Amino acid sequence: MAASVVLITGALAGIGRATALAFARDGARVVVSGRNEATGQALAKELAALGAEAEFIRADVRHEDDVRNLIDRTVAHFGRLDVAVNNAGTEGQAGPVTEQTPESYAATFDTNVLGTLLGMKHELRVMLAQGAGSIVNLSSTMGSRGAPNASLYTASKHAVEGLTKAAALEAASAGVRVNAVAPGPIETDMLTRFAGSAERKTGMAQGIPLKRLGLPEEIAQAILYLASDKASFITGQVLSVNGGKTAA
Repeated sequence: MAASVVLITGALAGIGRATALAFARDGARVVVSGRNEATGQALAKELAALGAEAEFIRADVRHEDDVRNLIDRTVAHFGRLDVAVNNAGTEGQAGPVTEQTPESYAATFDTNVLGTLLGMKHELRVMLAQGAGSIVNLSSTMGSRGAPNASLYTASKHAVEGLTKAAALEAASAGVRVNAVAPGPIETDMLTRFAGSAERKTGMAQGIPLKRLGLPEEIAQAILYLASDKASFITGQVLSVNGGKTAA
């Protein structure tokens, strides 16, 4: 049986990059996508050095033509699409609700929500016709609870979880699964920007029962599990990977 074809958006850093490396080591054929051509091509070469067949396709998930082209080129090259990881995201503008604007709303929701919607729209176009496939979206601990000074990010991740559940119900009868992973604070550049200071970042780690930040590689392993046949009876679910943060 041919190796699975895996597409990852927002694959050039953080969780996306770790996920691409994990799938490559697992023997998958991998398409990585993002907005930086040089970084993307370098990542594709790195994946190839691990023995994976890998391609970089530039796309901005905020634009439907880019997303349509991304999916079409993936299928044209590999013949199918088995797994899609909709990872592209932004932390948005921090600050209280009273300081948010239509522009800050669009900057967050166009990537986190519209990007996820457009990804699933075109991924499902292929997977439903195949009668098989697995989609994993990226939510957050903030997808199920509130957070001060992060209203737009919080709202966007709530929306991702709603989209995930709705799409899962629509796709289930065709044998396509749709789930989400909700990471807690993970050691990434995005978290560093969001925290704003080393002291706040340390404080975030201390607020986790395991008393540390998570690693991108740990989220990648959760994504691999949900995408795999080992999770064949799981759909419409959100898997929290947060060191116990939401246990209490």
